[in-house]
Parts: sequence; C-alpha cells; structure tokens
Amino acid sequence: MKASDYIVSYLYERGVTHIFEVIGGMITHLVDSADRHGKIKLVSVHHEQAAAFAVHGMGYSTGVPGVAMATSGPGAVNLLTGIGSCYFDSVPAIFITGQVNLSEQKGTRKIRQLGFQETDIVSMACPITKAAMMIQSAEQIPGALDEAFRIALSGRPGPVLLDIPMDVQRMDVPGKVEVPKSNYINEYQDAAALNVIFNAFNQAKKPLILAGGGLNSALSVPFFRHLVDLVKIPVVNSLLAVNALEYNHPQRVGLIGSYGNRWANIALGSCDMLLVLGSRLDIRQTGADVLSFQSERKIFHVDCEEGEINNRVQGCFPIQADLRSFLPMAIEAARGGAFSDHLDWQDEIRQLRKKWPDTDEIKIDQGINPNRFMHELSLASKQAIGFVVDTGNHQMWAAQSLDLGSEQKFITSGGMGAMGFALPAAIGASFASSHSPVVQIAGDGGMQMNIQELETIVHHKLPVKMVVLNNHSYGMVRQFQQSYFHERYPSTYQGYSTPDFEKVAQAYGIQAATISQTGESVQRGLSQLWADPTEPFLLQVEIDPMINAYPKIAFGYPLTQMEPFIKPLDMEGT
Repeated sequence: MKASDYIVSYLYERGVTHIFEVIGGMITHLVDSADRHGKIKLVSVHHEQAAAFAVHGMGYSTGVPGVAMATSGPGAVNLLTGIGSCYFDSVPAIFITGQVNLSEQKGTRKIRQLGFQETDIVSMACPITKAAMMIQSAEQIPGALDEAFRIALSGRPGPVLLDIPMDVQRMDVPGKVEVPKSNYINEYQDAAALNVIFNAFNQAKKPLILAGGGLNSALSVPFFRHLVDLVKIPVVNSLLAVNALEYNHPQRVGLIGSYGNRWANIALGSCDMLLVLGSRLDIRQTGADVLSFQSERKIFHVDCEEGEINNRVQGCFPIQADLRSFLPMAIEAARGGAFSDHLDWQDEIRQLRKKWPDTDEIKIDQGINPNRFMHELSLASKQAIGFVVDTGNHQMWAAQSLDLGSEQKFITSGGMGAMGFALPAAIGASFASSHSPVVQIAGDGGMQMNIQELETIVHHKLPVKMVVLNNHSYGMVRQFQQSYFHERYPSTYQGYSTPDFEKVAQAYGIQAATISQTGESVQRGLSQLWADPTEPFLLQVEIDPMINAYPKIAFGYPLTQMEPFIKPLDMEGT
C-alpha cells in the first residue's frame, strides 16, 4: 500500500473524522490520499496556525486526537503556536508535516539548507510536544503511527509530531493497516489514601475541592460530578475547569485565581482542607504568596504527573494518579459513606457570594457591563454546545460570569494564552459535534489575528455564533499599563485600531449586528444572534476602552486580597 494511503487509512481506523490543513507541495500525496479515501473530511483552512487551533478545539471536545497537516518550511513553522497550546493544555493531537525528499536534506553538511523550504521542524517542536519524530523509511510508518497515538493519549495527553519526507510518502508500506487495542489508563489501587481523604473531609470544618483542567483532559467530568454529589463538598474551579459543574449546581462556588470571583478566592483562602484534582497550582491560581496559600490547611494533590505535585506548593499529601482511574475508585469508596453536610460552611460561602456579586465589581454609569452581558449571553445561548473563548479581559469576564448548562463546554487557551485561538478552535469544536452551534467569544485584538477563518465558516456553513467584545484596545495589557506604567498606553490604545467587525463579517457573507448600550439593545442583539441557530452570525459588542477586569489578585498579596481595593506590592511578572 502506498505510504500516504496507509497513513490516511490508519487515521480513519483510529477514529479521526477530520484533517485540518493548508495545502503545500510536500503534503500533496497525503491530501490526495485523504481525498480519494473519502471517509475523512479535509478542512482547508487559511493559515496553518488556525489548523492547529482547530485541532485543539476538536481534541479537547472529543478526546480523540485531532489531526492537522502542513507542508515543510513556513507551513510547519506556522503550526508551532497551536502545537504549544495543545501541549500546555493537555490536548491529544497528531501533527503531520511534509518534508523535502531524503536526497534533498542537508544531513551533516555545514550549511543552512539544501532543499527548498527544508526546515528542521522536529528540533523546533521537541520542547512543546510529547514526541517529535522524523520518518526516514516506509517501514517505520506503522510503528511510528502506533507510537504517536499511544504517546498522545497515555498519561497526561498532548501533541505528537511526525515529519515525513515527500519521497517516503509515495513509497510502499508492507502489510495491511492494523490498529492495536490498547488501554492507556494506569490503574489506581491505593484505597488507603481514599480513606485518608474522606476522613479529612469529615474532620474539616471548611473543606473544599479545587477542580482543574485535568478533569477535562481525562474525560472525567461525569465521574467528578458523581463524586461531588456523594460527598457534597463545595467546589471551586480553575480557568480550564469552568464547566466542571453546571452553573446552578448546589456545590459550585466559582472561579479562583488571578481574576477569580472574589467570593471564591476568599473561600479558597479560608478553607482548612483542600482536595486538588488535576490542577498544577500555578501562580495564576495561588497568587505569588505561596506560603499564604499553603497556610496550615491540609492539601491533597491528585495529578498524573509526579513533577506537578509539591512543586510550587509544598507539603501536599501526594497522590499520583490518572483521574480516569482515581475517580471511579473514589466513587466506589464513597458509596454508602456518611459525610458531614457542613451547613455552616455552605452558608458562609453563600453569604460571601451575596456580598461580592460579580456584576458589581465594575462600576459603569452607562454602556454595557461585560459581566452582566455574559450572564445574558448564557441565558440566550442554551442551544450552544459550549463557549470557545479567546485570550484577554473578555476571557476573564466569561470565566467569571457565564452560566454554563450541564452539557456545555468551556474551551480556551490556558497555558499558552494565545490570542487568535477562539475562531479556529470554535471551528474544530463545531465539526466535532456534527455542525452543532457553538458560541465564540473574542476581543477585537484576538479576532483580528485569525479573522481569515471567517471564510472557513462560510464555506462549511458552520453555525458559529461569534461575539466580539470591541473595546478598541488590547484591554488586558492596557490595564497592566494603567497599573504599572503611569497610564501610558502605547500599542494597546494609542497606535492601535480596529475595523468595524459588523462590516467585515458582511463582506464574507455573514449576517452581523452591533450593540453598544444596555437593556433593549442587548436583548435585540442576542435575539438576532440566535434568530437562526443553523447559521453563523457575528455580534459586535461595543464596550468602554477603559473598563478593567476585576477583581484581580493584588500581586504580592494572598489571593484573598484583590484589586481594585488593594494595590499590588510589586509589578507582576506573569
């Protein structure tokens, strides 16, 4: 079998339904094989970065590795930001790059390049992949594909890159396509540790669970919810676990971290026992004052990677486990158990939430309150499979205030924090759910970074509901400049401009509208957004350029001390 035919057939047998690509000379064999195979949909996007972000959206939605292909040189290099996003957020993905013929590679010659567009993408990708491999013969291909999927799916998921020279793609692969049946889950068996955790729950006066993004990476949100219903412990969530519990779940507290809901950060700072599930406790979750975060509380840290436990935050009870195995065992151990209801603690959290509502953190005399708008957008968007959110202040408002339903997803670029993520990732998420409607939320800056993918949405008739919060600035960095650079705003507000996104969308043939006031204007815009759930629509939301994202941890203080009431001790470095 021709090697490129083998690769496509193998991908199909592994459950791959779409390949995102930008055509180039070194992948023409692969693209032709996919076209002739006919059972995997080729999605031709308009920039390789968008292909990689679409893979992120698809892999995060399904747990099946998304696949993107790019030609050698600039095509392969353009994938790197999206590859890094998959790596940092634990998204399974397979990236296949074409390479120049074996005879055209420089090898050990002391030259920069031999073949046209020859580029050592393997060396570039190594730091941001679980594995990156150059294929040098057709005989390597079956084993390399098996290994790529095993690595991408085992342990902490992530991306794998295969670089395949063009002449290898047209060679013959002996034998037929065979896909191994494998279980990539490491079984957890330490029942004694579970007893320690459950005893700590009952002994604590203020126990709390921190839900991290690992729950989504492990496809374990349903198990997590079952466990929470059994133990009835309040739950806070990190940015990558906004969907861990539906908005109205009785145990849901809210977002924690740098821009966390104030009441949730206070609850986290007040708890005397904490169970961390799939969160690495980075600085944006704990604040810079790590000693204050540790305090005297008992912390049980569950993570599949040993290096993440007792890393920044010391003294944790370590449990190295795959959540796909740990949570089912915890559920079995919790069944029939007697757990304290902690009514006083639950009431304390309710009072904190009542005292510090998210919609009152920003004082606005006129115009649209972003937090209030997120609630209204959520209520209007119950038909959406979820929300795909770009990077910036709008990301924080969305994480603070979206009212997610039980089946809705929240997808964003966490570790990489890449602007331009949301539009292509929403494309991937919509394809992953058979053209179901998805809401994309972006700022004006991020929207411009992959705006060419509006044509992909039109071409494939994807029902992506695009919401652009246009504050005519790079708002998060402008807020940083306000705090630390004496309100000088070069490149964020001064020297920066935006187009009229309504007109841009219409130029692509997408219906669009703009809102700029509260009340009837917002409701009118949301009605237009959802007038036809099967069609794309862009809603431009004009907001004040000087609106900040609050609350925000005052850098150098414990996470309970938040702006604007407390000023930072020092300039934040992350």
